[in-house]
Amino acid sequence: MRVLVTNDDGIESRGLGVLARLAVEAGLDVVVAAPHTERSGASASLTALAEDGRLAVGERRWADLPDVPVRAVEASPALIGFVAAHGAFGPAPDLVLSGINHGPNTGHAILHSGTVGAALTGATHGALALAVSVAAADPRHWDTAEQVTRRALRWVIESGQRGSVLNINIPDVPPHELRGIRPAPLAAFGAVQADIGEVGARFVTVTFREIRAGERDQTDAGLVAQGWATATALRAPVEVAEVDLQALAWTGPGHRSPGPHDPDQRDRASSSNRSMSSRRHT
Repeated sequence: MRVLVTNDDGIESRGLGVLARLAVEAGLDVVVAAPHTERSGASASLTALAEDGRLAVGERRWADLPDVPVRAVEASPALIGFVAAHGAFGPAPDLVLSGINHGPNTGHAILHSGTVGAALTGATHGALALAVSVAAADPRHWDTAEQVTRRALRWVIESGQRGSVLNINIPDVPPHELRGIRPAPLAAFGAVQADIGEVGARFVTVTFREIRAGERDQTDAGLVAQGWATATALRAPVEVAEVDLQALAWTGPGHRSPGPHDPDQRDRASSSNRSMSSRRHT
């Protein structure tokens, strides 16, 4: 199974190396391609630093994974996933692994996540996809993260659905304090809240503060705060069938009714004549 490992924290992130090593240990055919610098909050944007239409790519070597191709790409995580699906780094990936992110990706705020954006981009191109995050800006308990990620990776390989993303969030606690893994719905909020401060003629002051979930909150954000790792299945954007748009329908002046000389109209008339002739002879 061909695997792309990427992230939004950048090529130097420890979490990226951990995720790549776990993929290699699982016997997967791994290529690493990640932003050359941090691109957190990039969502699924397709942005890059390109010269003459060329995407800048640099080769790296990792001593602990000497046989794994590693690429530092001057692009957003989603664009990396996009070009990978079209053969930029060898055969298109069957599985996209994104992370391990330094910081949670919970609630509806995952809309803005480059980690989740890369995984969703892979999913829209038909790949299996896994996004993994640790709920700490500077994680300490990587053994816990590895334990949960191994389980999640095995589940995706055995039971994952193409076109969907398994989003995993892990509390930064020692293994003996991890309560387990729970399926969880998205919280209505994210990990941080933006506050607008002073507004001037040429600037706006924006600050961010952490939001703490309640002790009884059964969403992804709440369960992570209670010591659970959470699993949430995501799907790329789809239309909302429940919204009735018929009242919006309108036929404009540019619409032309089919005339007698239109090919489709002639075909329908011919079919109708044959049907009438058939009825007259029965």
